[in-house]
Amino acid sequence: MAAVTFVVNGTLAHASGRFLEQCRATALRGGWQPEFRLTQKADAGTTAAREAATGGAALVVAAGGDGTVRGCAEGLAGTGVPLGIVPLGTGNLLARTLGIPAHPKAALNIALGETGTAAQDRTIDLATADGMPFTAMAGMGLDAAVVAATRLKHHLGWVAYVVAGAVHLAVPPVRFSIRMDDGAPVEREARSVVVGNSGLLPGGFRLLPDARIDDGLLDVGILAPHGPFGWPVVATRVLTHSHRQDRHLERFQAREVEIIAHAPLPREVDGEVVAHGRTLTVAVRPAALKVRVPAPGRVEHTGGHGRLGVWQSPSP
Repeated sequence: MAAVTFVVNGTLAHASGRFLEQCRATALRGGWQPEFRLTQKADAGTTAAREAATGGAALVVAAGGDGTVRGCAEGLAGTGVPLGIVPLGTGNLLARTLGIPAHPKAALNIALGETGTAAQDRTIDLATADGMPFTAMAGMGLDAAVVAATRLKHHLGWVAYVVAGAVHLAVPPVRFSIRMDDGAPVEREARSVVVGNSGLLPGGFRLLPDARIDDGLLDVGILAPHGPFGWPVVATRVLTHSHRQDRHLERFQAREVEIIAHAPLPREVDGEVVAHGRTLTVAVRPAALKVRVPAPGRVEHTGGHGRLGVWQSPSP
């Protein structure tokens, strides 16, 4: 019987309740031998996932929010052991990107390959921001300020991000210097610079419609709305997945991105705030992780290179 390790955020999963028994029952029904690691912090998830992989687990399932998923992804990177995801947080950026169901029971069925459930392993990229691994997006400026101001996100979800964003619309622009790969620095006055492995912002908004999580590239977004209609223009493009570019919103692609701000700014990685700073260096780690996902034919929200809809298996 193959072993599966569940790395569970005990706070989000209410570990004393029925969730662990649901995991155990689903695993045993699918022919898995389950074991559990309860964590409170993402770095504990990293250690737990790595120990599970080296200890012979055939599958690790992260049950929690983006921090738990990010920690497990770091622990499993390069091991070949697939990661299953049961999204229990607010953002759930990687789960949304991969089309993993939000309901725990349905997500468990995908992760464990429950009979009658169409699932398979998919190889995806990871990224690092100043050495910190992430799966979805990192940024400096307005996006990080909004995340930092969102104190009620566990109760209001995406609504909290909208409210916090509205409060920060008047934050003045900052001078940025952005170097992508070996190119000359791009100089901009902007409100925010984000770098995505996928295109989703915290709150579920798609800022980078061309972002694909398995193309070996990072997508860069520079938000620099100008004038009284600047923010409505940016909002319309985000909501309609527009590819139009001008000084309000620019997008680029690169494998490594160095961002330098002319003033200390808030920074965020996968919806979690990190220390203020003037710089952020982001790099892609191609094909670093296997993830258990719904099989082709199910709707998935990657939007790879302008496409939004059914994900097709990559060519051999």
